[in-house]
Amino acid sequence: MILLVDADSLIFASCLTTKAENIESPFYETIDKCQHKFDEQFQKIVNDLDDIYSIDKVMVFNGSKGNFRKIITPKYKANRKKINIPPLLNDMHQYVFDNYDGIQAFGIETDDLVARHWYQLSHELGRDNVMIVSIDKDYRQFPALIYNYHHKHREVLNITEEQAIYNFYEQFITGDKADNIEYFFGKGKAFAKKYYDGCKTQYQYTRKLYELFIQEYKGKARQKYTECYHLLKLRTQ
Repeated sequence: MILLVDADSLIFASCLTTKAENIESPFYETIDKCQHKFDEQFQKIVNDLDDIYSIDKVMVFNGSKGNFRKIITPKYKANRKKINIPPLLNDMHQYVFDNYDGIQAFGIETDDLVARHWYQLSHELGRDNVMIVSIDKDYRQFPALIYNYHHKHREVLNITEEQAIYNFYEQFITGDKADNIEYFFGKGKAFAKKYYDGCKTQYQYTRKLYELFIQEYKGKARQKYTECYHLLKLRTQ
């Protein structure tokens, strides 16, 4: 099994103090504490999976820059400007890059880079021999093995082709508040499930979805559909 670890969230979390430590600041002020927390969490993930699978290789991805989606629309992730950035975040990205052979790219996001490697390796080795390690729900648009390491879950998801198609088209409707993507305000999972009832093929989903864009955006339907597609679709090539 090859593990593809999206380490961005782990790195961010490694900079955060815990309530148990009773530290006034929400962020660590010394790099050694961040490094220790990251090392500990990363090793636990690998060890937990190694108890179940035969791990042959672990590939770590982090810190990609120059996201093309911000060119598509300035609204993309604009809501994150209000989030306080840990002062040692960049230092931690460099630490992971140097010590874990972190893989980075320019012009795309870390999850695009993970998606590219998953696509290539799953075709070369078989999809059951590659696992994405991430808490990011965006990866569920792929028929992949995904390990959600969040402490409330810690589960391996086995996404089928049918589930992957549905997950992707559901997200058009539900949006992604974390990335400031919302094209159908007030419409959630329940609406999507009912609206797509009877759809089985990608063509059927696309046709049904485009009808919704026409209802919502009239003459701008094609523009909005295309914009939304490029914001949500992870790049595999």
